[in-house]
Order: sequence, then C-alpha cells, then structure tokens
Amino acid sequence: MRNTTPLERPAKYGDRALMTKEEIAAENKETQIGRDKRGARGTAEDVAGAYGAEWWERGLSDGRTSLIYDPPNGKKPPLTPDGKRRAGLRNEGIRTDGPYYGPEDLDLYTRCIVRAPVPRLSSGYDNNFEIVQTPGYVAIVQEQMHETRVIPMVTAKDKRPHLDRDVRQWLGDARGHWDGETLVVETTNFNDRTSFEGATKNMVLVEKWTRVANDKIDYRFTVSDPETWTTPWSAAIAWNKGGTVYEYACHEDNFGLYGILSGARADEQKAAAKAK
Repeated sequence: MRNTTPLERPAKYGDRALMTKEEIAAENKETQIGRDKRGARGTAEDVAGAYGAEWWERGLSDGRTSLIYDPPNGKKPPLTPDGKRRAGLRNEGIRTDGPYYGPEDLDLYTRCIVRAPVPRLSSGYDNNFEIVQTPGYVAIVQEQMHETRVIPMVTAKDKRPHLDRDVRQWLGDARGHWDGETLVVETTNFNDRTSFEGATKNMVLVEKWTRVANDKIDYRFTVSDPETWTTPWSAAIAWNKGGTVYEYACHEDNFGLYGILSGARADEQKAAAKAK
C-alpha cells in the first residue's frame, strides 16, 4: 500500500482533490532525491538519513492531494475540546525526547511491541500485508511488527458479537462480513496505550476491501470517535499486489534501546558531577 500521498491535503492545493501531471512528476522526483538526502554532518537529521535509497520503499504519488476524501476538503474534522486537551499529552505510542529512566519511557515502536495502531498508513518501508481466508475467518498479517489480525466472519447463523467492552486489545476486536464483493470489518475495543491520530480507546473503525483488479484492492476506512472529532472521517488507499512478505525481526537484540538508556545514564552522571 506504499505511496507518498499525505493523509491530509496540504494548503497549497486549496480545494483540489487531484494533482496536475506536472505536480505529480515534481513530487515523485523529490521523493527519489530525498531517499538519499543527508543532513549536516553530525546532526540528528544526518543520522536519520543514514539509510540510503536501497532501504526505502516510500512508493510514489497516486495523483491525489490527500488520502482523506471525506470531508471533501481533505482535512480531519475539528477536534472536540477534550480532543484538543489530549493532543498535548504524552502518548506512549509516539516517540518522545525523554527523560529515559527505563524502557517504559520509550515509545512502543522502539520497544518492538507494536508498530502503530490500525488503520495502518504508508511509511518509509515495510508496508506489506498478507491476506489469508478460511470459511470462518480472514487473517491479515502486517509486515511490521508481523502482527496478525484474526477477523471472525459474521453470518446469519453465526452472529459472533464483539468481546465484552472491558476486554481491550492492541489492534482492537474485529468482526467482518461480506457486502457483495466487499469485505467489511468493524473494529472496536482498542486499548488506551495506542492511539490512531489522537483517538480514544472508544474509537470505532470500519474498513472496506474491494478487489478492483487482479493486482489491486481498493481499501477504505472510516474513523468515528465523538470524544475526539466532531464528525467521522474517511480515507482511501490503493493496495497493490507485491511479492513475498519476509520476517521482520525487530528484536535481533535492540541496540538502539541500549544506546538510548546508556546515553541517558551518562547524561545523569555528567549532571551529577557538575552539581558537586
């Protein structure tokens, strides 16, 4: 599902839902250049750019100015007062700048617990999925951190209600059904340790997958959370057929975690020495 189309529409496009051919070409050229771009030597930007183009799979523009198509302005709806308040609070699912007293002070991604909540958006790499179907279930394997969403299929004979509201899960509790050729999945029961775009654990996610060609699936989702946004909103992403999904081994010893924590201890020792 890799692409560089932003979730929200940049102001420079105004009310336009589509880019011109010239704008698409310029955007794609910048993406190709940016994969090998480095910052000033020794800066955080330089370290972040240490991976060359062979590491990235950012994809290219799909010609739209935003993934969001509802509201038509390509923007998320306004936040509620409580949504604004929570936007300024620390979120365990998002990387912070410390202080790092222990592993729990780092974000969930760095600790290899979960990459991000659903729905997943395209990132720099590892944007692949594998879909497996059986008569009673659909399983979706997510390349990074290789989580698997096991989705029970609801039928007239097997209603399969959602789990009790007290049971909360990293990727929520999903229930699916077929609407003609479209797989529809409703997910609830998220936990409060991950958050999609600032939503609460009471967010309701409705996803739709429709095969539109042998090598393409039209994927759409609608997010509803009255505690965060004034109205629901929807986005669409094209899923294109790829090759084999390989193991994503996040924890082949997490040297980054060691480095961050040992660096924090070193800073504390320096500060203590100066205080004497």
